[in-house]
Amino acid sequence: MANTPRRLHARTGSHRTRWFAAAALSASVVASSTLLTYPAVAAEAPVGLGTARSYSVLAGQAVTNTGPSTLSGDLGVSPGSAITGFPPGLASGATHPGDAVALQAQSDLVIAYDDAAGRAPTADVAGDLVGRTLTGGVHKSTGPLALSGTLTLDARGDPNTVWIFQIASTLITATASSVALVNGAQACHVYWQVGSSATLGTTSTFRGTIMALTSITVTTGTVVEGRALARNGQVSLDDNTFATPGCATGPPTSTSSPTPPPTDTTPTTTSTSGDSTTTPGTTTSGGATTTGTTNPGGGFPGDEDDGGPGSGGPFGKGPDSPTYVEDLANTGIAAPVGRLIGFGVLLLALGGLLVTVLNRSRAHRRG
Repeated sequence: MANTPRRLHARTGSHRTRWFAAAALSASVVASSTLLTYPAVAAEAPVGLGTARSYSVLAGQAVTNTGPSTLSGDLGVSPGSAITGFPPGLASGATHPGDAVALQAQSDLVIAYDDAAGRAPTADVAGDLVGRTLTGGVHKSTGPLALSGTLTLDARGDPNTVWIFQIASTLITATASSVALVNGAQACHVYWQVGSSATLGTTSTFRGTIMALTSITVTTGTVVEGRALARNGQVSLDDNTFATPGCATGPPTSTSSPTPPPTDTTPTTTSTSGDSTTTPGTTTSGGATTTGTTNPGGGFPGDEDDGGPGSGGPFGKGPDSPTYVEDLANTGIAAPVGRLIGFGVLLLALGGLLVTVLNRSRAHRRG
């Protein structure tokens, strides 16, 4: 009977230890689910641009340009026909001054503009967007919108995330301002529906498709990964660079025909039978061809010519580029790795807490 209190105390300590262990395990499970997943949100569908998709610049009345602006896509005007400043400006795509092709593009632009304007808002924005980090959705402004510094758009690892900005009046960005894309965000999924006119400040970096009801002014040295599409007015350019945004859904994969692979895979080797030929990156066997995916220049998968998905523009030029860190974030790798590191740190902390509790319980029983 003399040992009863000690046994009872030991039994109580054992129960307390098991309770702490169960609590620590439950906390780790909750933490893992929080760190490794994002909250479920309804995905916003992209805005369909129709034939306007191929344009870098499309205006209603006129396009004017000063200096050696370069456009990676088409250039067009409708119902007007005036295009001045090309050359020295250069449009890599087709030029459509008031023809039926430009008229169709303007018709498609009206549909796209109305689609973007009619989406149900998911968040309200106002004033200056500088310093903000916004996730996908429909962001509505009941007045003018400005950007005096950097706006960050975060896709949270989903490259299909869409941003639609509904702006009741003007959009004005300041000198050297920028729209930054992180964690898989893509310029092809960013849309700016402007109720009047838009002005992009000098030497700024802008991403997304502007659909303005009236006019768009792109000032000196501004770089645009996207489009300037004006319904009724003109588009004014001044020594600008337009890169058509590519849309990647994931890293490129190799494609192959459903035939057995050839036995000889040595580069630059050709068999004498004529049935199998192997060259670097391409293998032919029995009339079927297997093509491997290459990534020249050491950039990220999907960055053809190290210039961004399908563009060859000034974005994403590999480890030597000043946008290298941003490109890494755009692959969607950074967020999952960060969450895994955080999860590991939390597990270490919980493990240390559990060991401390067990040691104290054992010391208490011995005493």
